[in-house]
Amino acid sequence: MPEFVQMPQLSDTMTEGTVGKWLVKVGDKVDVSDPLAEIETDKATMEMVAFDEGIVGAIYTEEGTTAPLGEVLAVIVEEGEEVPEKPAAIASSGPEPEKSEEPREERNENSTSKPDKEEPVVDLSDERIKASPLAKKIANTKGINLAEVEGTGPGGRIVKKDVENHTGSAGPTTVSVPQQSPSLTSEDQRIPLTRMRKIIAQRLLESKTQIPHFYLNVEFDAEPLMNLRKQANSAAEEGDNKFTVNDFILKAVANAADSVPEVNSSFDGEAIIQYGSVNLSVAIAVEDGLVTPVIHDAQQKSLLEISLAVKDLAQRARAKKLSPDEFAGGTITVSNLGAYGIENFDAIINLPQAAILSIGSIKSTPVVDEEGNLVAGLRMKVGMSCDHRVVDGAVGAKYLAELKRRIENPASMLI
Repeated sequence: MPEFVQMPQLSDTMTEGTVGKWLVKVGDKVDVSDPLAEIETDKATMEMVAFDEGIVGAIYTEEGTTAPLGEVLAVIVEEGEEVPEKPAAIASSGPEPEKSEEPREERNENSTSKPDKEEPVVDLSDERIKASPLAKKIANTKGINLAEVEGTGPGGRIVKKDVENHTGSAGPTTVSVPQQSPSLTSEDQRIPLTRMRKIIAQRLLESKTQIPHFYLNVEFDAEPLMNLRKQANSAAEEGDNKFTVNDFILKAVANAADSVPEVNSSFDGEAIIQYGSVNLSVAIAVEDGLVTPVIHDAQQKSLLEISLAVKDLAQRARAKKLSPDEFAGGTITVSNLGAYGIENFDAIINLPQAAILSIGSIKSTPVVDEEGNLVAGLRMKVGMSCDHRVVDGAVGAKYLAELKRRIENPASMLI
């Protein structure tokens, strides 16, 4: 009988996916585990495989189409079997995604207004302001300009309590007219967002608006690390693994997090979760965005094991061969733009983690040695973005001091 190919659940948070590219066409013979299509999920682009053998009888969903879990995308039939019409959605065989409850405002018993589920937009002096109908009503009654109110609801929406707690001046206020976008010309392009780019935009906005970021920046002496790396790679025989600067940094970050576990944590509403293992998320640039696969139990791995692991993850990430579980469970992230010539930057925290390290390039620069002489040196700038609900300044400074000790004494990483 026909085997319907449904939109699978390829990550624990996935509720829908986009068919990026079909890898088969109607009439192709397929076997179990043969790749059928590339599916763009909320984590990355992954391959959807066949669960039965047969012939691709029909492809119901075009490339670039977004479909919910369980949506029928294609059908596999036996040779000579009649190809059915596309049926309605079938229940997905994967685990049902968790449904988040949207916070609601308190309602007056006598109120006849409908529950505030959507995010209506209030047009005030040509500026579009997200506010609930109840918040708008209270603001109009009290003569409060919503442009002066900071929203604490989902996505920055202004809700009832924001208006009631507003202490600014009432009455009309002059509001500046926003800048208009330039008119498009024939030379301009409108580039549709991929599923990955949409998710990146959503997650970064959530992180930047929900997490109280603060930033620490330090400079390390990179000369010992560079000397040790040179010696290690010079001694390597042909075909042996060659160490990168990033290998040493990842090893140092993981071990330092094991020594200062307060940074290897996340905020969980009423508690701080401090993780027993350092699961290192490594930012890797791919063709259509950025992915952060995880090296699990990194604090227990040798420099060689970390070097081999990150090379393997990077290679398979760019080939879109990573599995969903390889993106799950990260506890601290490293983003290294040194290879691109960036000296220093501040990264956005990878939810739900509490810290991310931003690694800059190693630069030759004049420094003053211990005897007070001006000499040539190698310096590397490292930034740390912290969730202030979990990591305060003293803890962040303690962690960076531990990281500095390990990077400036890299021989300890070989033990």
